[in-house]
Amino acid sequence: MPDLAPPPSREPLLHRLRDLPRWVLSELSALVALMGAALGLLVFALIADEVVEGETHAFDEAVLLAFRTPGDPADPLGPPWLEGAIRDITALGSTTVLTLITLVVVGFLVVDRKRAAALFVLVATAGGGIASYLLKLGFERPRPDLVAHLVDVQTLSFPSGHAMGAAVTYLTLGALIVRTESRRRIKAYVLAVAMGLTLMVGLSRIYLGVHWPTDVIAGWCAGSAWALLCWFVALLLQRRGRIESANGANEADQPTPNS
Repeated sequence: MPDLAPPPSREPLLHRLRDLPRWVLSELSALVALMGAALGLLVFALIADEVVEGETHAFDEAVLLAFRTPGDPADPLGPPWLEGAIRDITALGSTTVLTLITLVVVGFLVVDRKRAAALFVLVATAGGGIASYLLKLGFERPRPDLVAHLVDVQTLSFPSGHAMGAAVTYLTLGALIVRTESRRRIKAYVLAVAMGLTLMVGLSRIYLGVHWPTDVIAGWCAGSAWALLCWFVALLLQRRGRIESANGANEADQPTPNS
């Protein structure tokens, strides 16, 4: 019998990607970051347009009431202890907590001799906070009055400052840590924690009745877009040797297709 041809390789795609030159992976990362940021901004713009026109009112009311006992909009779903737990979770998106976490990460980067990355974290998170504040002033959407507020609030509603602030801070810090860490398991863990915290903070604002659902979704979109833009800028700066990458090395020290 004639010899059979060897079966085609079934090597996992991940292993094949690992064999690509470093500059190719860097280009792909930059493209993904830009596309993700553009998508986030597009969805934010679409939601904002619908909010301004009043087209989201039915959706917002239905979702907000789904978190309350039928017939009693002052009573949230779940046992009494859940309300206290949600208050604790929502505090993870407060300005005080986000600032503290940012300073802790900055301190870690400084101790790890990645001072340029530390400065970038400060600028990126502060810029995101300013953008959130300006967006609130621009839209001037009042807080929900459909259900009782379970925490005190004083600021405007759109977009959710907690949701956007959590996305800006946790996703930006996660992306920067990933760019300064070489171990894949740590990268996956950091990104999973960053996304999980961002989602929980946003959902807590709806549960507590202090934000319309579209406020939170818009906050997630704007904050994620900001984080991805920061990731893109970090990639460019690392390529030029301005920000430290894994193990403190600079992207400029890595071989390029022309070297």
